[in-house]
Amino acid sequence: MTIRVLVADDQEMVRMGFAMILDAAPDIDVVAQAADGVQAIEAVRAHHPDVALLDIRMPRLDGLEVCARISADTRVVIVTTFNDDDYVDTALANGASGFLLKDSGPDLLLAAVRAAVAGDALISPELTTGLLRRTRETGARRAPAEITEAVGALTPRELDVTRLVAAGATNAEIGTQLFLSLGTVKTHVANIQRRLAARNRVEIAARAWQSGLMD
Repeated sequence: MTIRVLVADDQEMVRMGFAMILDAAPDIDVVAQAADGVQAIEAVRAHHPDVALLDIRMPRLDGLEVCARISADTRVVIVTTFNDDDYVDTALANGASGFLLKDSGPDLLLAAVRAAVAGDALISPELTTGLLRRTRETGARRAPAEITEAVGALTPRELDVTRLVAAGATNAEIGTQLFLSLGTVKTHVANIQRRLAARNRVEIAARAWQSGLMD
């Protein structure tokens, strides 16, 4: 399956650079580009991309607002220069499937697009520690009883996988540490998502920290 992508950024050179990286991948096709938030929404309606790469600071409508308006139907990856905790939290609350810094590199950009389509979430490593720290600090006050109970009902092996997901490990890294095949890891992650009612890996991690599993 070819992944259809929209690139929205007010800097033409950035848009062109991202488009070149993405179009060079055999499984990705950039179907539209946009220079501001309003154009981004119009492009989503016209082209129905699988993933929208959105800058935050754009004219007319910023990327966080665009994300809130389109994330129900289109996977969103925020790509920005700004390493700001509030931006990360707002983007994820608005339904983003990923949050990358612009200097993360081509490999992470491609991985974020593919992860979004797969229902996973990818966040720049520089941002993950802060996100999980904030989740743990607020977890004791915010975690509903059903989250704690759902985590407690996981099997011992699922708890092992959940801890590693919450620590930021990839499926391959989890397989290596637990001596599991990649297919088995994917099955465990899918089962954990279902049992915790999590939309993606970020929500698995959040539930793990909120429940006290990582303490």
